[in-house]
Amino acid sequence: MNIKEIQNSKISDIDFDNLTFGQTFTDHMLICHFRNGKWQTPEISPYKPLTLHPSASVLHYGQAIFEGMKAFKDDQEQVWLFRPDENFKRFNRSAKRLQIPEFPESYFFEGLNKLLFLDKDWIKSGEGNSLYIRPFVFASQASVQASAANEYIFMIICSPVKSYYSGGEINVLIAEEYSRAASGGVGFAKAAGNYAAQFYPTSEALKNGFQQIIWTDADTHQYMEEAGTMNIFFKVNNTLITAPTNDRILDGITRKSIIDLARYQGIKVEERPVKVEEIKSAHQKGILKEVFGTGTAVVVLPINSFSHQGKTYKLPSEMTFAHSLKKSLMDIQYNKSDDPFNWRRPIV
Repeated sequence: MNIKEIQNSKISDIDFDNLTFGQTFTDHMLICHFRNGKWQTPEISPYKPLTLHPSASVLHYGQAIFEGMKAFKDDQEQVWLFRPDENFKRFNRSAKRLQIPEFPESYFFEGLNKLLFLDKDWIKSGEGNSLYIRPFVFASQASVQASAANEYIFMIICSPVKSYYSGGEINVLIAEEYSRAASGGVGFAKAAGNYAAQFYPTSEALKNGFQQIIWTDADTHQYMEEAGTMNIFFKVNNTLITAPTNDRILDGITRKSIIDLARYQGIKVEERPVKVEEIKSAHQKGILKEVFGTGTAVVVLPINSFSHQGKTYKLPSEMTFAHSLKKSLMDIQYNKSDDPFNWRRPIV
């Protein structure tokens, strides 16, 4: 692996107490080209802009995928990754679906470890502080032919972050018209276009005081699937309910971690289709106790209310399951507790 270190770090210019999520980047980045049918030698270099042909295939056909993961620093200054093997496997599942060459595991982890070691000072200890890691790949071939490219660029860039939501109520709108994904499509993949397609309906929801949309199935809009960029959980009585993963729903790593943690703690979890009317009925009966989203950026995010067909359903202010599960998960991530699942991976 070729490594070119930066001569003068910009870290002293960064106000780590006032970070806007995803807008500040570390000193270095990893880049690897796919040419002549194989991945070339990865390089780590100073963070810098790219030069692309106007005809780069990604700009015309959207052949691009990404991942989102985090690194954490404990009180002894040790850096940890959280379930990076799951991110890697999902990355290549996404790549396969979009006809992108799968990335070699050895390149991925060797490059990631060296990149994080170089930029470890950008990772601040303390709960809420972390380094957001963005691996991604896109079609770089100079061609407007409507077919899979034969050249690609894989990269990893990193951004120091604090909590994704800084506070305030989270109110969501249950979708009745737009859909995030359809059966047989790419909803399960972290394809760039999945997120672009959400922007318009989400912006319309924002205008009406909602922070996110709970997406429903494309065929009938009767079943809950995801909430914005999060998987969604419902606590009915003392049972956690969440939609099962399928080819429309992202197999969230935080989602599966929350399910494992809940079951480990003796909480009943059901993975099954969840009807909108079932949740509304549970609210009316007083047995809907909590609704929360899960994701890499937000970890666990309690939802204060949801709206459907012009009616708003307020949720109890005390969300004990959400807060307890979030604390248990973050204690593992920050090396504050035992890790019975062997989820942590040190950077050395």
